[in-house]
Amino acid sequence: MIRSPEREALTGCRRVVVKIGSRLLADGPMSRPATIADQIATLRARAIEVVVVSSGAIALGVKRLAMAARPTELPALQAAAAVGQSRLMQHWEAAFGVHGVAIGQVLLTHDDLGDRRRFLSARQTLRALLDHDAVPIINENDTVATEEIKFGDNDQLAALVCNLISADALVILTDVEGVRGADGVRMPIVHDIEREAAPVAGGSTSGVGSGGMASKVGSARIVTRTGVPAIVAPGREQDVLLRVLAGDDIGTLFVPPRGASTLSARKHWIAFGAKPAGKLVVDEGAVRAMKQGGKSLLPAGITAVEGEFDLGDTVAVTSADGIELARGLVAYPAAELRKILGLQSTAIEATLGYKSTDEAIHRDDLVIL
Repeated sequence: MIRSPEREALTGCRRVVVKIGSRLLADGPMSRPATIADQIATLRARAIEVVVVSSGAIALGVKRLAMAARPTELPALQAAAAVGQSRLMQHWEAAFGVHGVAIGQVLLTHDDLGDRRRFLSARQTLRALLDHDAVPIINENDTVATEEIKFGDNDQLAALVCNLISADALVILTDVEGVRGADGVRMPIVHDIEREAAPVAGGSTSGVGSGGMASKVGSARIVTRTGVPAIVAPGREQDVLLRVLAGDDIGTLFVPPRGASTLSARKHWIAFGAKPAGKLVVDEGAVRAMKQGGKSLLPAGITAVEGEFDLGDTVAVTSADGIELARGLVAYPAAELRKILGLQSTAIEATLGYKSTDEAIHRDDLVIL
């Protein structure tokens, strides 16, 4: 069988994040974890480490509580998650128990990965689980998560977990064959997400999960920024994981852009790990300096400061027309930036009474999106 070079590269993966969608587990909660666990056991025998990001807690809770449909109110969602989480882990425990493999449940919120200290703590925990030959089973902590600290769906969580553990690939298992083009035909490989996949990706229509193809494409966008490929593949296909990592033409493979610089783990965390605590609006001169010159953002280029944030918080940087251009860690709190916006760096000390740095965001703490 002749494989493309992009597919062939998947055969060298040694650490993989596998995300399983709610629809797959809701339709077959007893059998699906077993088939996935069988494949992961085979991969482990080949010295391939696997971390599972599993949806399904809310869907299983909805079924157990005999709800007519997935609720929209947060308390009802949290109740369903509380009931469904234990049932989900029972399924995974039974599936991996056949192979004598231990599992470890890890529940995360966006706040856990948005805080640098907790991010590093989560990384160490996952590393310890893998070192002890356990399979981490990760899910968003829906039981306690509020709208402010939610990921929104486990596709985004899976993408961030890739950065957390320095994975070689992200495999998203879903209930469709992959991304379909405007003609309805599966797209085997996507090189340019914005031109090829984003225009044809739709939201969730199942009423079971919260994602949809747009969410999966968004996750592929996140991981490819670090040079990591992502694959959206049909979870009901026999041996789908083994076939994907053998380089077979199955699903849709998103490859990192050719010639594009990739983000370090730290800059990836700045760009995607933390939700912005505020916003800085900048002028055209600042836009050019950041995007074309690779420069820091100076107070002189800021025209407005929105929100309340502290020194070191993540903020969004937008143009005057509201387009988000970058994210970064601010060197001054919001109240002080309001006093020095539009000023030259030489005027900072006279205005604030001190100067810690010339920049509002240093280029080492700035990521162009």
